This record gives sequence, C-alpha cells and structure tokens, in this order.
Amino acid sequence: MVREDKSTWKTNYFMKLIQYMDEFPKMFLVGVDNVGSKQMQQIRQSLRGRAEILMGKNTMIRKAIRGHLESNPALEKLIPHIKGNVGFVFTKEELTDVRDLILANKVAAPAKAGAVAPLDVYVPKGNTGLGPEKTSFFQALAIPTKIAKGTIEILNDVHLIKKDDKVGASESTLLNMLKISPFSYGLVIQQVYEGGACFSPDVLDITSEDILSRFITGIVNVASVSLEIGYPTVASVPHSIINGFKNIAAVAVETEITFPQVEQLKAFLENPDAFASLAPAADAASAAAPAEEAKEQKKEEEEEEESDDDMGFGLFD
Repeated sequence: MVREDKSTWKTNYFMKLIQYMDEFPKMFLVGVDNVGSKQMQQIRQSLRGRAEILMGKNTMIRKAIRGHLESNPALEKLIPHIKGNVGFVFTKEELTDVRDLILANKVAAPAKAGAVAPLDVYVPKGNTGLGPEKTSFFQALAIPTKIAKGTIEILNDVHLIKKDDKVGASESTLLNMLKISPFSYGLVIQQVYEGGACFSPDVLDITSEDILSRFITGIVNVASVSLEIGYPTVASVPHSIINGFKNIAAVAVETEITFPQVEQLKAFLENPDAFASLAPAADAASAAAPAEEAKEQKKEEEEEEESDDDMGFGLFD
C-alpha cells in the first residue's frame, strides 16, 4: 500500500474534519492523555455506528476551524479549548447516551513514577502477603506494620498519594508489589458542543426540574434587587403595582378619598357587623354542632333516669 505524501494527508484531514463538523450537529471535545492505541481501538469499536472519533494536531485543528468560520462562525467557541492532547467525538445521537459509552471505556492502570495522580490513593490495612524482608521498605514510607503469621500486615489505612501530586518511585514500587492499580484511564470529556453552543459536560446532568427551579430562583432574585434599588424590570413591575395599590388603598382608608376598588373595604371598616351574615354556612353549622350534641346527650340522660325510677314492678312484687 502506497502511503500518501504529507501535503495530501493534510488536505484529506482538513476535508474530513470539516465534513464531520458540518454533518454532525453534536460533538465532544475529549482529552486523550494516557490512552494507548489498543484502548483507542476498543473505544472506536464500542462507538461504531453511533459516533465518530477524530484526532489530530492542535495547530491543524485550529487552522481547519478558522478556515471554516465563514460558513459556521459558532465553531470559533471551540478554539480556546483546543489545548493539550485532545480530539473529537462526533455524534447525532443523544449526548448522554454517547457520554455514558465514552466513560464506560476506561481501563485500570498502575501508578507510574512521575505521573500526576488524578485521585487520592489509599493503601488499605490488612495482610499484604509479603515476607518480612520487605519490612524496611514499608518503614521508609512511614507505614506502620507488624509481622503476622510470617507476613507483613499493615496496621492502618494509609493515604499514600494525594490528588494532583506526582507519583514517586517508592510509591509506584509499593503499589506494584501490592498489585494495586489505582488509576483508570480513558477519554475525558472536556467540552460539549451542540447547536452552536459550547458548554461543560456537567450541564448534561441537569434535569428539567433543576432548570425550572433555577429559572424561578433567578426571577425572584432579579425582582428583589430591582425593588431594592428602585429599578423597574419585567420581574419587578407586578410587585411594584401591587405595592403601589396597597399604599393608595391605605391613604383612601384614612381619608375621604374613594374609588370602586376600596369601597367595600371602607364599608367593612365602618360597619363590620353588617358583614356578619356573609360568614360561611360551615361556620354556623360547626357552631351549632356542639349545642345539638349537648341536647341529644341531655335527652338520653333523662330517658335513663325514667328507666331507673320505674322498671315496671315494685321491690316486693
């Protein structure tokens, strides 16, 4: 098979990248640090028919995007995020489904010396299965141990490596001796692009209820600030109108000023007894219930007394 020259390869790459950006409405910008060729092949197979993966040099990606901005200006939002070892996953399917497939394709990996730890690493307490000759190694790392049944036992859980710290040679050797592979590597989703918008992958986990709640909270906050500083907005105007009406009604009650909206209020304040008949029927019924109950109880007591006084025969009959 004849290998194409560098110029032809670049031209074909530019055309393929632009084709994917026009054909697929959604894409993930992913980091590919520590992902080997074999793992990448497995990821491609798992996404086959649902997404396309395309890698490339950052300078070439930026050049291809800038050359296509006239046709699709929204792609410019991707340029600031193209840094480091990154690539694209293009798709037409639901973003959450493809995201789950991407995250599922991770493999366990040992902690290599010099690597930056993506998470905290702990060594659990318990028997290590290692012989007593390794005791000095644990002592060098200040790990408390004892000899139990001819093997080394770690007395307490040990926080060996902190997140974002570099893995030392001693820590790497210890984890390999204990057969612990604390890290897992795969494609890391850094940004999501859809419909001309570029956003964090965390947004994919926000539900419609969360969006509604945040929207309502935002309206409340805008209305509160607007009312406080006296600056009218769509959110604050209804509250301003209601508050204004309350002030006008209060003035009308205290003066001879009147208008239809406060006439009934003023009439009630002048003669509250006139509105007693407007009380709900349920209130009258509930008030009458105790009296009716007392009447029934009194009737039963009277009947019992009559029965005790005359049982139909004399004591000596």
